[in-house]
Amino acid sequence: MKKIFSTIPVIGYCLLVIGLTSCGDMFEPADENTRQEDAFYEESDYAHGLLIYGYDRLPYMTSSTTDIATDDAVTNLTSSTYLAMATGSWASDNNPMSVWDNCKDGIQYVNKFLTMVEKVKWAPSAASKQQMFIDRLRGEAFGLRAIFYYYLLQAHGGYADDGVLYGVPLLTAPEDGSSNFNQPRATFADCVKQIYADCDSAMALLPVDYVDISSNEDIPAKYRALGANYSNFNLVFGSKSRNRLSGKCAEAVKAQAALLAASPAFREQSGVTSAEAATLCANVLKRIGGLEGFDPTGHTWYKNKTKIDGTSEMPEVLWRTDRAKSSAQELDNFPPTLYGRGRVNPSQNLVDAFPMLNGLPITDPNSGYDPANPYANRDPRLNDDVIYNGTTFRKAEIITGNYPNEKSETDDNLNSIANSTRTGYYLKKLLRDDVSPLSSSLIEQYHIFPRIRYTEIFLAYAEAANDAWGPKGDQIGAGFTAYDVIKAIRQRAGLGKDMFGADLPQGDAYLESCAADQTKMTDLIRNERRLELCFENKRFWDLRRWMLPLNEAVKGVKIVRDEATKTLTYNIFEVEVRTYDSSYQCYGPIPKGEVLKWSNLKQNKGW
Repeated sequence: MKKIFSTIPVIGYCLLVIGLTSCGDMFEPADENTRQEDAFYEESDYAHGLLIYGYDRLPYMTSSTTDIATDDAVTNLTSSTYLAMATGSWASDNNPMSVWDNCKDGIQYVNKFLTMVEKVKWAPSAASKQQMFIDRLRGEAFGLRAIFYYYLLQAHGGYADDGVLYGVPLLTAPEDGSSNFNQPRATFADCVKQIYADCDSAMALLPVDYVDISSNEDIPAKYRALGANYSNFNLVFGSKSRNRLSGKCAEAVKAQAALLAASPAFREQSGVTSAEAATLCANVLKRIGGLEGFDPTGHTWYKNKTKIDGTSEMPEVLWRTDRAKSSAQELDNFPPTLYGRGRVNPSQNLVDAFPMLNGLPITDPNSGYDPANPYANRDPRLNDDVIYNGTTFRKAEIITGNYPNEKSETDDNLNSIANSTRTGYYLKKLLRDDVSPLSSSLIEQYHIFPRIRYTEIFLAYAEAANDAWGPKGDQIGAGFTAYDVIKAIRQRAGLGKDMFGADLPQGDAYLESCAADQTKMTDLIRNERRLELCFENKRFWDLRRWMLPLNEAVKGVKIVRDEATKTLTYNIFEVEVRTYDSSYQCYGPIPKGEVLKWSNLKQNKGW
């Protein structure tokens, strides 16, 4: 039986533990018709399955999803739970943003794993391998638990009616039939401390990266003392474990948690300052040499087909999922004439957030913005991320205006059919133009989905550093400032140039005008974060932690053409009214069912 099990994917081991009968004797009744816990200790695959189940519960999304509930986009899918939430149906018993059950399950799995990991026979014939496996797997479990608590805080942390900022119940031991399930919420500050502690434990046990070594001299002393050789070290800590949670991943999660805690919505009672958040972000960035490690093509990582299709690591991506061939994202988001469903429709609000090529906002009278030619001389990232009227994509001209193109196709036009855009825009970011989603000529390609990007950490540092010390302050010797980071991001995007692509004599004048004004720099950093991370499921959480309005109406553009002169007219209109209540909905609810079941579980006020 053991040989048969070895062919089954690890992800199913826990189901096997629950559901398979005993393998002792097929012809005699077993004392217990389920697999017992002792099997975990003797057969490491079963114990490892608990940890893999923890990985399976990670709350990272692999498609553009939550942006349609923000001012960045809408969807044409009328049954979308995010659309319903954004238009008035968000409630404690109807919350598509909830991560409660998923993360609580993940915590239970890793807590159980942590009670067992040191008893399992991972490599009983070699003391060094046994200890290395114990250390790595314990480190991964601690890191996973930190991630689950970070996402629980983000989605469910908030103020109760007693004026206390709460997180969630803290559980560091597995629950069983004798446990007291009626646990109160720990304070937000105590939850942050637990995340820090788990990240520190993970960093102490895990390598910074999973890379192979070629000499016994490179093995840590504690493993050399147990007789480890570099071959066995590589088996446990080498490149075969790439994409598992590493030390740098745990360090980045700690920085993310610090930024959340230091944000306006939480900072009053979180116990975390912006200076602390900036320091933790800088620790992550110093590992790549600060701005020396800034990827010059990081904003278009999703277009790097050579690295996505190959085995090379991408310098922009700190941690990602394994690559997988798919056409799902393209099927959901290609325009109808390219056989897609056009689900995510970028908003005029987002389009207006992209500055001009010279770096000035389109609202600046000196920007050169022309309402009659609104996509000319704009930030190149607009063309990277959004399909607008007249865009050529996959060798086809996409017409979103209310007039036919040369082939008289109108399915891509605004509100033409059920799968057409509602805003006058289609999603372009994250999509591969060499995919064909048409079932009769299906072409799938490899995709990767970053869990953490370095640009996100750079932006987090800029936000926290500017808040702590101003645009050009560096009180921790990081070697770079908020201004330096934003300058690098905007230069990478190609700003500060004229319409011919030449550098302007004054450079990026708008950035320079923000360099001496902390408030203006805050606004600029937030806008750069919006643009750089758009459609990566960040905007909803950013608006809430910044305590900015959630209920900004989403706008679109209706483009009509005078058939005599072929002149286009761009009419901005309101697409969707958002009915969030910003007085309390910057904090998400505890699930209603949980509050009804457990008397010690306090609800966030307003819910």
